[in-house]
Amino acid sequence: MSLRLLCFVFALALSWRVSAQPFKFALVSDTHIGSDNAIEDLERTVADLNAQPGLAFVLFSGDITEMGTNEELKIARGLIGKLAIPWYIVPGNHDTGWSESGGAGFIREFGYDKFVFEYQGFKFIGCASGPYVRMSDGHIPRDAVIWMDSILAKTPRSQPLVFVNHYPLDNGLDNWYEITDRLKRFNTQFALCGHGHSNNALDFEGIPGVMGRSNLRAKAAFGGYTLAEVRTDSVLFFERTPGVKTSASWRTVKAGAAVFDTTKIYPRPSFAINTKTPVIAPLWTWHSNANVVSTPAYGKGRVIFGNAGGLVEAISAATGKRVWSFKTGGGIFSSPAMAGNRTVAGSADGYVYCFNSSTGGMLWAQKTGSSVLGSPLIDKKIVYIGGSDHTFRALDLVTGKPLWEYNQLEGPVVSTPLLWKNAVIFGAWDKYLYALDKRTGALMWKWSNCSANRMYSPAMCIPQAVGNVVYIVAPDRFITAIDFVTGKTLWRTKEGGVRESIGLSADKKLVYAKTMNDEIVAYQVRADSAVLAWKLNCGFGYEHAPSMLIERNGAVYFGTRKGEVYSADPKKRKVNWVYKIDNSMVNTVNVTPKNRLLAATMDGQVIFLQIR
Repeated sequence: MSLRLLCFVFALALSWRVSAQPFKFALVSDTHIGSDNAIEDLERTVADLNAQPGLAFVLFSGDITEMGTNEELKIARGLIGKLAIPWYIVPGNHDTGWSESGGAGFIREFGYDKFVFEYQGFKFIGCASGPYVRMSDGHIPRDAVIWMDSILAKTPRSQPLVFVNHYPLDNGLDNWYEITDRLKRFNTQFALCGHGHSNNALDFEGIPGVMGRSNLRAKAAFGGYTLAEVRTDSVLFFERTPGVKTSASWRTVKAGAAVFDTTKIYPRPSFAINTKTPVIAPLWTWHSNANVVSTPAYGKGRVIFGNAGGLVEAISAATGKRVWSFKTGGGIFSSPAMAGNRTVAGSADGYVYCFNSSTGGMLWAQKTGSSVLGSPLIDKKIVYIGGSDHTFRALDLVTGKPLWEYNQLEGPVVSTPLLWKNAVIFGAWDKYLYALDKRTGALMWKWSNCSANRMYSPAMCIPQAVGNVVYIVAPDRFITAIDFVTGKTLWRTKEGGVRESIGLSADKKLVYAKTMNDEIVAYQVRADSAVLAWKLNCGFGYEHAPSMLIERNGAVYFGTRKGEVYSADPKKRKVNWVYKIDNSMVNTVNVTPKNRLLAATMDGQVIFLQIR
């Protein structure tokens, strides 16, 4: 070790020892309000925390609720609000992944989804970790990374840091390296997390990791949480059973100057595949300042999309430069739809917006009763769109006024409907697929896979139809054929191991689906039985991103959870090419004229690709 490095390490250690004083805090994780016994377990924990002597503060590391509903969040806020000492909180995947508000409900109840504070010389930094609305890996939001950079820019390198997140800082987060690389440039003492529901001593590329147990009791008589005792030379972690006992320390982290081995090489995402894809030429890339969790619209020389920060952006298709933007009051998880010179999208602020596609001028904004995460479909100057107020609407494209409303849904709508014959068909997070009369909004039928768990709802896929058969896939891993007239099940099969991605061949003879491991499959379009026509091993590995399969010009296109866009030949049954954008989920792609393709990733990258 060089003299210069030794001096730096000594200075770090000295500054830490001078500023740090012993203190205690608690870590509570995975309370899952909405699941069995969760309320009672959290009540016991809050009462026990209030009885603990000398406790400085409490950290909550996500999965506060089971499904992120407004009701669950309100209950959780009421229980946690009974704490008599300061507390700080971040959401987890259960709070945002199925959120009926796109995460806005969490911020509304708790006031924030990231925090920074100092105590006894330590700086504690916590942030959200997604995913938001769509199934994907964990992901530190793009806006949170930007925010974290602003915090670190004002942080002395010698100041002890503690990072708090729901996920461990490993590849369960698709952008884990963005965080570890930043933290290793500072005096990071340890990182706290939950997600795994058990005590676990971890190592994040040299950063000590501490996973705290779930507050749920599971099969035990009581739940529990983690106590931390910060000393001048170490930090000890204990498991606490409320009202019963505190265990012996199960994890000790050495405190002082953090020194990370800069010579060790850790795994990072590889983009080498792009050098093997000469048929693809990126025309431009735009990196939004927040996550993009939708499919960009294309028309009138514009590429239009919204981000999780509530910003609608229009990019020139020719230059890749931003032409206009419009700030809404909530995150955009709705894929915009264009008709003529009008663009329509929903927002988590509770409005459906219509813009002039060329200028960005707002033409109308129709208020609803809650967030609008569903994507619009426009047909003959009518906008069909579902919202989180348990209502599906038909709106006049010119005025925005409701033509009809169906308000008997039991959960939010988060996807794009299918218009087929005289019906509009869509799923909701309430276990049902609905078919409504497109002229009146009257219920024609609703279908359920009969699962008691609404996480298996057919809410995310975009239904497909041929003749009198409707096809869907859902998290229950079945592909299902439904009679269009009656809503009765014609057949179901789990043979392919599919999840939430579906598509239809150009000749309408095959239904495509993406499996959860390497393959895409094709089933014959038929009403009497499930017949697997073929399957193709694409080599994408474990997969669960709800990116639909789109066939155009003799190729099938789809995205993956690892930032890849695939092109496959359904006739020759081979992969044409793979292009990696980043390392986060790719939304359903938009294949545009002139053999071009638009893709957007959860990390906020929007890319326009030329296919040669």
